Amino acid sequence: MSTLRLLADHSAEPVIATQPRDERESDAELLDAYSRAVMGAVDRVGPAVAHLEVWGPAPEGRGRRRRPGPEASPREATGSGSGFLFTPDGFMLTNSHVVERATRVRATFPDGASCGAEIVGRDPHTDLAVLRVDAPPVLPATLGDSTKLRPGQLVVAIGNPLGFASTVTSGIVSALGRTMRSQNGRVIDAVIQTDAALNPGNSGGPLVDSRGDVVGINTAIISGAQGICFAVPVSTAHLVIPQLIADGRVRRGWIGVSGQSIQLSRRRVQINHLSAPGAVLVTEIAADSPAEVAGLRPRDIIVGFADAPITRIDDLQRLLTRERIDRATTITVIRDGAQLTRWIMPADDDRARRG
Repeated sequence: MSTLRLLADHSAEPVIATQPRDERESDAELLDAYSRAVMGAVDRVGPAVAHLEVWGPAPEGRGRRRRPGPEASPREATGSGSGFLFTPDGFMLTNSHVVERATRVRATFPDGASCGAEIVGRDPHTDLAVLRVDAPPVLPATLGDSTKLRPGQLVVAIGNPLGFASTVTSGIVSALGRTMRSQNGRVIDAVIQTDAALNPGNSGGPLVDSRGDVVGINTAIISGAQGICFAVPVSTAHLVIPQLIADGRVRRGWIGVSGQSIQLSRRRVQINHLSAPGAVLVTEIAADSPAEVAGLRPRDIIVGFADAPITRIDDLQRLLTRERIDRATTITVIRDGAQLTRWIMPADDDRARRG
């Protein structure tokens, strides 16, 4: 009964905690500033972002939607993704896996304009591709400088996840300098990790900073994880784009070695004066390859290439750039406990694949 009397006792005024007016206004200003940054980035880049529909026998890949059923109708797209204009004359960037083996691509912009897109070139090693469309009357996105990013920095992702056109998500740069394997097994360096939500269909869309400059190309999510998404840095795109436009591909060196990363004993590292215990064990040498010509053998242990230490297979892949093609350089191996240096002349990897 005493409880009822207390509730009915209007003489006891409730105490309500209130936030000072100036603090509320300060919070509102912060939220408004965040909103303005996101909206400004979207206003600047959004019109240049296209929904890509893909036809062809391409297998399902990261970030692509595939319609159910054994065969897709010729009128139905077999996959989709995102892309964005980066030049006034209609060049677009997207992911290589979005247009892999595509026979037809159609780009649809936020204003409803739709047109066919020609595949200019693809680079599966970096998961980037350049397309070209009839230049629509929209401003292209500006490619920024991903090397200046810092963890905690605001970023905005724009794309077409699961077919929902012109979807915007925002977050922060979670980490920099990540490495990620492309679909063909090569390592993509300096990948940006972000918690800006991505879903299938976001692939190929831009990741932009608060100024609206593109700093990455959204490419992958970790299945089953939340808030762990990746983008290829635009610094990589700056290197790849000119080669794709000029040649339709990126040339890389090839020496004809199959191998695996291994760890050497501390004693072996000391005896051979190595800087690190990692190395590459040669498991196979391709016939008539530069490695065979140089005299390399299975069971050799590669510890150096072009005067740089080799601690894992990825180090060797990074050093086999187009500048190494048809130019003699040194490769250092350990064979039967002895350290040997040989001259080797890398070939064009595409030429090697053709036979």
